Amino acid sequence: MTQEIKFGTDGWRGKIAEDYTFANVRCCAQGFATYLLKHGHRNKWVVVGHDKRFLGENFAAAVAEVLAGNGLRVYLTDGASPTPVISYSVVARKAVGAVNVTASHNPYQDNGFKVRDENGGAIDPEGLKEIENFIPESEAEVKRLDIAEARRQGFLSYFDPDPDYIEHIKTLVDLQPIKDAGLKVLVEPMWGNGAGWFSKLLEGGKTEVIEIHNTRHPLFPEMSRPEPIPPNIDVGLRATVEHNADVLLINDGDADRVGLGDENGEFINQLRAYGLLAYYLLEVRGERGPIVKTISTTKMLNKLAEIYDVPVHETGVGFKYVAPKMLETQALIGGEESGGYAFRGHVPERDGILAGLYFLDMMVKLERKPSELLDLLFSKVGAHHYDRIDTPFKGERQDKIDRILSADPETIGGLKVTGLITIDGYQFQLEDDGWLLIRFSGTEPIIRVYCETTHEDKVQAILQDGLKIAGIK
Repeated sequence: MTQEIKFGTDGWRGKIAEDYTFANVRCCAQGFATYLLKHGHRNKWVVVGHDKRFLGENFAAAVAEVLAGNGLRVYLTDGASPTPVISYSVVARKAVGAVNVTASHNPYQDNGFKVRDENGGAIDPEGLKEIENFIPESEAEVKRLDIAEARRQGFLSYFDPDPDYIEHIKTLVDLQPIKDAGLKVLVEPMWGNGAGWFSKLLEGGKTEVIEIHNTRHPLFPEMSRPEPIPPNIDVGLRATVEHNADVLLINDGDADRVGLGDENGEFINQLRAYGLLAYYLLEVRGERGPIVKTISTTKMLNKLAEIYDVPVHETGVGFKYVAPKMLETQALIGGEESGGYAFRGHVPERDGILAGLYFLDMMVKLERKPSELLDLLFSKVGAHHYDRIDTPFKGERQDKIDRILSADPETIGGLKVTGLITIDGYQFQLEDDGWLLIRFSGTEPIIRVYCETTHEDKVQAILQDGLKIAGIK
């Protein structure tokens, strides 16, 4: 290996041809294969898929050859597939895990290696550490079986994962009322794996689906990266107004996240989207169950939980924490600040396609446009405002941590500090039930400063105070 491979919040990512090389991908696949064999899965099936990034299908084939070379059987997707579709295939095909070759929302220079367990969900931190430890230091230690030979010996089969997923989705949401509603839906798949999915699922009715950026383009033009937040979605927001659409649905590069735009071309941020989806399940569908949320997402969920008398479980950032907690608690919904949401009755995996369908169903059932749904949510829990700053830092991380812990501010942004939570990073609780969170990136020298508050005019002041606490300003 050119460098040690480390798994972050959702697998390993690197720069293509720099550290994300065929040799390192094969070493990573060997680590996962050894992990599966150590857990007694020899001769069992593993799903392998990929996104539309440069050489994605070739990297996926390299992974498949390594798994087959280790005595595992491989279902290899016959094309680019959304991460949630690959995850559901694990369950549908009774596989023991999956690998998806994707860098999700990262810039075009990157690719990645996501692993999933037998439930189709993220592998917990202990499991990821095991996989890391099994990654060999040299490609010479990697076992491989050529794809043609793997097929001949029955260790590899190409398959179409779409039908199983589509049939399952139909059990979770009634598509016919959405098809009949006559909505005009603008879809922004960000040149990624979500292209064509809403068109396919909603065809045959009065509802019209218009897609932009729906072909393969590994350079992701008109955006800096396929992440469903501004400014990457500015073209989509403008197109919503130009087409007089009722709603904008955005998926990131591998379609496990969703972004929303209202009928006026205004972005509905990911914390508000989580609040809306939870409200939909609790109020519109009348379901009950625990809510799992990362520490970096909205307190609107806590307020909804009080109203509907359901518990809330807070975790560290990343679905490697959310997915195990969802399984443990039989949660109704789980999600994080990045725009990824998972649902009971499905796999414990973010699903930007199902989340988008649920939002359309909410619009149809309540006969309201997105801005009106947001007003309805705020009438229940009050208006909440959010923003985030990511900034590089110099020096030692521990020095920054010591500074944060010793800061002991009485106020932040003019609001009284009421407590400090250290589940993942350093979250200062504020008197209005808002918060400031300071976290370090797991893979880069970057500090992330987030906040949520009921005072729109205090958002920037809170963030600036957070940068000072972290010693950035």
